[in-house]
Amino acid sequence: MSRSKEMINEELEAVQATAVETEEKAKKSEQPVQEEAKELSLEEKCDELEKQNAKLKDDYLRKVADFDNYRKRMIKEKQDAFDYANTAILTDLVAILDDFDRGLAAAQEATDVQAVVDGIKMINKQMKGFLESKYDLSSYCEVGDAFDPNIHEALSSVPFDVVEPVCAEVYLKGYKLKDRVIRHAKVMVHMPKTKAEENFCGDEEAELDA
Repeated sequence: MSRSKEMINEELEAVQATAVETEEKAKKSEQPVQEEAKELSLEEKCDELEKQNAKLKDDYLRKVADFDNYRKRMIKEKQDAFDYANTAILTDLVAILDDFDRGLAAAQEATDVQAVVDGIKMINKQMKGFLESKYDLSSYCEVGDAFDPNIHEALSSVPFDVVEPVCAEVYLKGYKLKDRVIRHAKVMVHMPKTKAEENFCGDEEAELDA
């Protein structure tokens, strides 16, 4: 028995309706699974971010600790350099002190004063020699040197028959480290006479002659 066209259409519509209903049910059943997948993804992201944060914090603390150790080491090295900067020259001076000790011990038993003087001169020469050769430290200023206010300090002055100021007496020698003055020589200076002083001195001499 043949089916009519209307019956076939009704069957097709019923099949389509069933298919639509099945599809909707499938979508509804997939939705909780998708939401659960999204939630798991967020949790994983949170865990990953927490791990990154912990690592960055650990790296930061390590850097801070390293910098603090570096700072303390630099402070110590700087202090050591300051405390022991003069080790070399002091080691050399200790050798000179040993010579003085030996000289003093010999002087107590010596009967010849000149021998003691010669010993002191030898130690003085030795000290000057190593200071000049090893450290470029040299002394200057002798009687008769032209007075230079840049390197000499005049403690007193006396008018005298000179054309230019002259160091007439040396109270303390000056010292230079290479080309730099580290102690000015302290001197008494003969200064050129002024016209008034020359006339005054000439009158005194005339009175004395009379």
